[in-house]
Amino acid sequence: MLSPKLFKLILILLTFSAAILWGVFTTASKAISRTDAGIYEPVSVYQFGQDDYVGSETCRACHEPQYDQVAKTVHGRLGELSGWKGKVVGCEACHGPGREHVEGGGDRAKIKIFKEMDSKAVSESCLTCHAGRENHNNFRRGDHFRNNVGCTDCHSAHGSTFGPDRPGSLTFTSNETKDRPTLASRAMLIAADPQLCISCHTETRNQFSKPFRHKVLEGAMSCSDCHNPHGGFETRQARLALGADQSCLGCHTQMRGPFVFEHAPLKTEGCAACHTPHGSNNPKMLKRSSVRQMCLECHTNIFNVELDPDIPVGPHTQTSIRTQNCTVCHSQIHGSNSNKAFFR
Repeated sequence: MLSPKLFKLILILLTFSAAILWGVFTTASKAISRTDAGIYEPVSVYQFGQDDYVGSETCRACHEPQYDQVAKTVHGRLGELSGWKGKVVGCEACHGPGREHVEGGGDRAKIKIFKEMDSKAVSESCLTCHAGRENHNNFRRGDHFRNNVGCTDCHSAHGSTFGPDRPGSLTFTSNETKDRPTLASRAMLIAADPQLCISCHTETRNQFSKPFRHKVLEGAMSCSDCHNPHGGFETRQARLALGADQSCLGCHTQMRGPFVFEHAPLKTEGCAACHTPHGSNNPKMLKRSSVRQMCLECHTNIFNVELDPDIPVGPHTQTSIRTQNCTVCHSQIHGSNSNKAFFR
């Protein structure tokens, strides 16, 4: 057994070593962060002298089509907002001061050209103004940013030009969905939602064409109703920070709860334990072709003995047609306030 003095000596040495290691790693991480910041950190347009700016009217002399297009958007009307008084607006708010560009006869090296910039650098430039909002705060954490998908891959800072303000889907269920306004014009997308998302996420197109599906291609809802394309804390960038299933419960409110008797899989695994979110060949968008197949994945004697003997098996047999459809009796399968067996 160690003596008290030896124990104290060892403790002091360990503390001192930990302090040294912490200092080394902190210095290294700061150096790395400075290096990364040097690549992607946007240069604020406000640090240049006012003499470096020539104004959007000067840009119009050579870029009149772009000027007229931007003038119709929110970007073109920033100068009318009281919160932007005294700040740089117009073309140079994004492309930087244009004096050297003009004096150089249109020298492309003297102006910021987004098409020639790295996608992360483009995003950082946009986040100079758009950071701080709840919808954009997690963009650097999101899958798009980490996979080099920048803002201009989906948005056009000059405004959308792809056509009328409609969902642009394959089919329409009614005139109401046909006329439903979308994010296409409000968010200045380069294509209509959901076609913009499907152009990359091609695996979902077939799912939305299955017999039982969410009406996305019909224009009744859009991908961004459930997913936040700008990142988030949940898997698949699902909206809301309270859990991925909150995206489902926002529409399916009857399943929200809280219930006196909760169905465990709904709380532990969520809606996707039984349902496919985009579309399925099975009614209710279930993962299995019949309800009892879903239920028997958990409620079997073999499963109960190995993992949890308290999971109910039920007093009936599956050899009888009368008892094969579980939800005929257990109708409140998402949760009940009156019966622990989820009877009506």
